[in-house]
Amino acid sequence: MKYIVPLPVLIVAILSMACQSEPTPAPKPKEEPNKGKLFIIGGGDRTLELMEALMEAAALDSGDYIGILPMSSLEPDSAFIYIREDFKQVSLNPCVNLNFTESDLINRSKLDSLIQCKLIFITGGDQNKFMNLVHSTPIEEAIKKAFQQGSVIAGTSAGAAVMSEIMITGDENYSEEYSMTYDKIWKGNGIYQTGLGMLQGAIIDQHFVVRSRHNRLLSALCDFPGHMGIGIDESTAIVVSGDSAMVVGDSQVLLYSPQDTCDYHFKHYAPKNVRLSILISGEKFALKTR
Repeated sequence: MKYIVPLPVLIVAILSMACQSEPTPAPKPKEEPNKGKLFIIGGGDRTLELMEALMEAAALDSGDYIGILPMSSLEPDSAFIYIREDFKQVSLNPCVNLNFTESDLINRSKLDSLIQCKLIFITGGDQNKFMNLVHSTPIEEAIKKAFQQGSVIAGTSAGAAVMSEIMITGDENYSEEYSMTYDKIWKGNGIYQTGLGMLQGAIIDQHFVVRSRHNRLLSALCDFPGHMGIGIDESTAIVVSGDSAMVVGDSQVLLYSPQDTCDYHFKHYAPKNVRLSILISGEKFALKTR
């Protein structure tokens, strides 16, 4: 006599066996927080106070060295010499010129030297030139690895602009000539490039008060809703540790609140209820970092 299994029972049994045969997915590894700090200078003169604050943030030991990345500059060797002279005022640690070129993007010796730097400094110049060389290369990976391990990543002017994931290039779609700032706040005017992305949820602009760059940072915040705008003036820096930052230096840092949406009429942007805070040396603010 054959025993007939009821269909509902058979279905339950099959599903049970299928569930048991499927391996339990392994939990995703938790992303380790970065141990390093950022020291982002808005350009201009690097005062003794500013350089001392940088060295305090780096807390170098006697055997540590400072790696200089001068690839933003049209004259990298000269840029290295100038910043080395600034460091000589405040530190006995040696400076190493890590001027990568197209021919040595995968130079293992230089990359290892970069990873081992306890302080990496990105000079001023042209942020587009820097990122055109560095983006998605072992150099970018080495910078981020050093940061994750605890190094300080510093930069001035162009070296500040590259800290954002969304990097302001300074170029415009509706103006053929380069200007220190935009003369309009129009949809589609700004031109951007991918930066190093050391800061998440924020867009950096530099030389901010001196060059009155409100128009172009406001344009960027409308182009990329949800981001905080950080305008750093000359001879001034923010020191980023974890999810907070502190202002140091002679001038100010201007913070624009994120815009969830941004109205526009034809090409004209019309953001509403933009909140602006102006911070001076010693004041702190919260942000998100990678």
